[in-house]
Amino acid sequence: MNLANYFPVLLFILVGIGVGLVPMFLGKILAPSKPDAEKLSPYECGFEAFEDARMKFDVRYYLIAILFILFDLETAFLFPWGVVLRDIGWFGYASMVIFLLEFIVGFVYIWKKGALNWE
Repeated sequence: MNLANYFPVLLFILVGIGVGLVPMFLGKILAPSKPDAEKLSPYECGFEAFEDARMKFDVRYYLIAILFILFDLETAFLFPWGVVLRDIGWFGYASMVIFLLEFIVGFVYIWKKGALNWE
């Protein structure tokens, strides 16, 4: 095992940390800092808050968000499949057809249940 093989990984980690930390330190050093009461007050859309910040959301909002993430991730599997379609042969093609059928069955199920309707 040669440790030189891990140098690109170490370099990637160091550059990532640098990209995250250097702008913060430069902002602290170069940015003007003249705090007053207005700058230190809580900011919410330019006016005082008129409701509790912990108000309840409709559960349908979360349902739509979860369904979006689920179907978005499933759709993301189509891109690598399309790129290597010629290399994977009929087995890969059949596997993806089964995956797409499951995808369509799931989509039809949530459609019929009314999960996509917003009232």
